[in-house]
Amino acid sequence: MIRVLLAEDQAMLRGALATLLNLEKDIEVVGEAANGDEALAVARKNRPDVALLDIEMPGKDGIATAVELSDALPDCRIIILTTFGRPQYLRRAMEAGASAFLVKDSPAQELAAAIRKVLAGERVIDPALAAAALSAGPSPLSPREHDALLAASHCSTIGDIAARLHLSEGTVRNYLSAAIRKTAARNRIEAVQIAERRGWL
Repeated sequence: MIRVLLAEDQAMLRGALATLLNLEKDIEVVGEAANGDEALAVARKNRPDVALLDIEMPGKDGIATAVELSDALPDCRIIILTTFGRPQYLRRAMEAGASAFLVKDSPAQELAAAIRKVLAGERVIDPALAAAALSAGPSPLSPREHDALLAASHCSTIGDIAARLHLSEGTVRNYLSAAIRKTAARNRIEAVQIAERRGWL
């Protein structure tokens, strides 16, 4: 039997997925969780072969959970499930150690097939998402420009960003100007939005 952990914050959807997967002759849902921290605790206790993680959960999201789960249980394969087919999520999920990335409206048979494939060492990625991620291309931002733009998404002023990154305000302005130019944005707010949409943040 393939032992599966299911982490999904919506109880009704989690229950439906568990029921559908338990109908498969070779799959058994051995644990359920409503958030990332709970998923890690259940995984350590039940040691699943495959973990299905919703990308958007309260507290620790699916990607952060995937990183910790990969460290705690290296043999556990990770499948990220998402409602939103965004290229940046795909890139981050793969970097976090996920073996598969699927949208939730995929048929149940595809999910069961993906579980079997990742256990056999394959990668499974929604084709439309893979194409979108490839078309987004690599990030043109330098590491410092990336950090400045990421900080700009959390901080309101240049001073706040400078304090967060331990840089001078002039240096921060230079990095943000370069990031705005490279994203072809009109201002730093728009630059953050463009970079997030293209998976560069």
